[in-house]
Amino acid sequence: MKTDTFRGRNYLTLLDYTREEIETILSVAFDLKRRRATGEPHRLLDTKTLFMVFYNQSLRTRNSFEAGMTQLGGHAHFLDSNKIYSPAMEGREVAYSTERVSDVARTLGRMGDGIAIRCYGDPVDWVYGDAHEMMREFTRWAGIPIINMECDKYHPCQAMADIMTVKEKMNTFKGVNFTMSWAYSPSVEKPRAVPQSAIIAASAVGMNVTLAHPEGMELDPEVIEACKKNAGATGGSFRMTNSFEEGLKGAHVVYPKAWCSTELFKPPVGSGSVEKAKEINDKNKSWICDEEHMAMAEKNAIYMHCLPCDRGYEVTDGVVDGPQSVAFDEAENRLHAQKAVMSLLMR
Repeated sequence: MKTDTFRGRNYLTLLDYTREEIETILSVAFDLKRRRATGEPHRLLDTKTLFMVFYNQSLRTRNSFEAGMTQLGGHAHFLDSNKIYSPAMEGREVAYSTERVSDVARTLGRMGDGIAIRCYGDPVDWVYGDAHEMMREFTRWAGIPIINMECDKYHPCQAMADIMTVKEKMNTFKGVNFTMSWAYSPSVEKPRAVPQSAIIAASAVGMNVTLAHPEGMELDPEVIEACKKNAGATGGSFRMTNSFEEGLKGAHVVYPKAWCSTELFKPPVGSGSVEKAKEINDKNKSWICDEEHMAMAEKNAIYMHCLPCDRGYEVTDGVVDGPQSVAFDEAENRLHAQKAVMSLLMR
């Protein structure tokens, strides 16, 4: 297991990492989880500092990073973008309110050892890809690792916890049928980052991936092509369907989650229309993971969700609180997976 290739790297998308590197991160995550359980000290980032810039709200992400840095012997600084000079790209600057990304990155880069960023949606006016490009801009100037805590395209921290949970429950990736499905929510403003990173990760480690969604909920074509390429290289498979029920057949892992319609994004990706996005959502209220739908999967299938789930819309209480749900194991694994990423990149 080679770890010397990680130090100083950025963590913006799993597309930047090989299968071997992804499996190394998983191996370290399981070791750190064991150490945490047995009380074995693991202050691998003693005196290190992580700056966390949040443009969006968070429960699991903020607390898993803060707890993780404490357990690794370091410290995490929470930076609310509304309480600092908000980092902004050239052209989005507002006098005495924002500060150019290049200036923020160079300043924090001289004070700490890593910068983690969460940004999507309203802060970039739902222009698809702008938040991810801002993170790329940070990497050009900071000189220390940049970690993506979720942008408008990717959520690699959630994806690592997702596949860690699958490995924990299934003990393998080979032959595992992983279904990433859209699910209904009355909220149309949910980014694509989780489903896109989930299918990238699942296909990268060789699972048989099914993507199920109604028409109008298509994901990024570049991500789809990457998943097909992954499947060809790892011996897994990748397929798509517009039927919820078809997507559930034979699934060992069921991951139904809402994401936004392409219409929500500004041109050229979509029309920028909340009304059109809501119309597509409301046509598909039957896409709920209830006990009846869960029974369509394999007998011992597990239910996954990144949380928070919209109870009564995306999923019923009987499923998310039921014996097949691993959603809270998945939430805990955010801690261990992110500790692995930070310890490899920031040491």
